[in-house]
Amino acid sequence: MATKFEEMAVVVSQKEIATDIYDLTIQTKEIAAAAKAGQFISLYCNDGTKLLPRPISLCGIDREAGTLRLVYRVTGENTGTEQFSKLVAGDEIRVLGPLGNGFELGDKKAFLIGGGIGIPPMLQLAKELNCEKTAVLGYRNELFLLEDFEAVCDTIIATEDGSAGTKGNVIDAIKANGAEADVIYACGPTPMLRALKAYAEENDMECYISMEERMACGIGACLACVCKTKEKDHHTNVNNKRICKEGPVFNAKEVEL
Repeated sequence: MATKFEEMAVVVSQKEIATDIYDLTIQTKEIAAAAKAGQFISLYCNDGTKLLPRPISLCGIDREAGTLRLVYRVTGENTGTEQFSKLVAGDEIRVLGPLGNGFELGDKKAFLIGGGIGIPPMLQLAKELNCEKTAVLGYRNELFLLEDFEAVCDTIIATEDGSAGTKGNVIDAIKANGAEADVIYACGPTPMLRALKAYAEENDMECYISMEERMACGIGACLACVCKTKEKDHHTNVNNKRICKEGPVFNAKEVEL
């Protein structure tokens, strides 16, 4: 079983980088050293009325400095994420992690595909993969983290409104740019992952997906974040797996979308 830690992390910095998108760096004692690309942490609100933590994927891991970079979206007023957006340098926040599994690093020519708030977790993977790679980023309209990706790999983008890059989705951008790869790593909304799974099957590609899901406990106990799978889960003896525990990264062939 992977080691996880619970600690009070200290806020190093925070800024808003797009509308309702925040870039938060926290100092941890042990979590950063153990974390890997594709994992997530649970952040607890300092407001005692909100008992359940919020899962946030890891955008950046600096093991030497002991810091984690978290890029997240504020989901509404009086929410946990809105409370996180008010944190400033020096504040403390309770953290549990690292949680879930991560991406297995390979050496095949890769697409790193992120959609919306599924873009941030692909950045650490882009830094760690030692292979030919292209980031394919899908935005609604407003761009964020683009320069970070461009600094570490080839990058192509798609926007729904056509304001930048290819008008359309990530598959439209791949086709428009004549891009090719042997393996897909992806994180984003379910319709995007479903389309990428089909695209991978059509093109005989490996495909690994990180599934976004609302979670409650984040440690596999409550069964609130299950997904349908082809094989029976030994924990429940049904065709389900817990995204927070057996995931969030799966081989796309394992899961039904």
